Amino acid sequence: MRLIDHHCHGAVTGPLDRAAFEALLTESDRPPPPGCSGFDSQLGFAVRRWCAPVLGLEAHCDPGDYLDRRAELGPDEVNRRLLRAAEVEVFLVDSGYRAGELLDGPAMAAAAAAEVREIVRLEAVAEALDGVSAAGFADAFDRVLDDAAAGAAGFKSVVAYRQGLDFDPHPPTRREVTRAAGRWLRRGRPRLDDPVLLRHLIWTAVDRGGPVQFHTGFGDPDLDLARGDPLLMTSFLRATRDRGAAVLLLHCYPFHRQAGYLAQAFPHVYLDVGLALNHVGARAPAVLAESLELAPFHKVLYSSDAFGPAELHHLGAVLFRQAFGEVAGQWSKGDAERVAELIGSGNARRVYRL
Repeated sequence: MRLIDHHCHGAVTGPLDRAAFEALLTESDRPPPPGCSGFDSQLGFAVRRWCAPVLGLEAHCDPGDYLDRRAELGPDEVNRRLLRAAEVEVFLVDSGYRAGELLDGPAMAAAAAAEVREIVRLEAVAEALDGVSAAGFADAFDRVLDDAAAGAAGFKSVVAYRQGLDFDPHPPTRREVTRAAGRWLRRGRPRLDDPVLLRHLIWTAVDRGGPVQFHTGFGDPDLDLARGDPLLMTSFLRATRDRGAAVLLLHCYPFHRQAGYLAQAFPHVYLDVGLALNHVGARAPAVLAESLELAPFHKVLYSSDAFGPAELHHLGAVLFRQAFGEVAGQWSKGDAERVAELIGSGNARRVYRL
């Protein structure tokens, strides 16, 4: 099954001790209670089952043995083995979060022996503007976004984290943007969470024709999950359906059924269940099946949303292929192969013009 991972992050470049590795097996920002382990989860079990053999260990090996082997091989060899074992042809990488800790595009491409294209995180571009004034914010963002987007495959917003998906669906006026930029600059340029500026970033990407990815569904505790339901974007989707920009709903869980409805109802809406499949492990077939209940098959894409350990890039591919095989088991062989091509890579090639 050919795969394009349409949304992920880079693999971590340095060694990981047990605490650091386990911290990347959960969306929590706190360690487990004393005497407990992050390996005791669907994701932890999946790592020991599917990643251990790639590193030369028996499946289901002891977590300590797994981490010892990881340290023995070193991060470069671990990344090379796991990324290549995923057999992904193209990675679309959001490099706008903790970029200094992760493989950059060329290094990721070399480790994975695959093509890498960038997804531009809108908020990161705005926060990196240098020497900007309130009146010049809009023009400066336009210029810098054009430079950042050169050669990139699309854009991404994390408005779900910064405000919630219940944002005002309409583009702000130039005057509103100037006033909001002034407020933000007077606050000392903190994390950009001004609702007017967030809308401006999103509509700037829409006006460029997208595609625009949106984090939806679960994430770390910085997120208010109640405001991560993609149904909250319905008015925005109505406002953008004739603008020519595809909207990609990322992750979606536990709102993947809602996302499937939106993908059926709106011609420019697409979804994935990346991130979720890794975390639900053995339950991946059930979650994938639920995401396909309403969504047309030409509106669903594969992603891993892997961040940090290359185990997550590998597991995303393994669990997706296995889950799809179970879900498609009641279809004809020809239909299963055709839909596998669509969801695995064909839809991504079309939407991102790869």
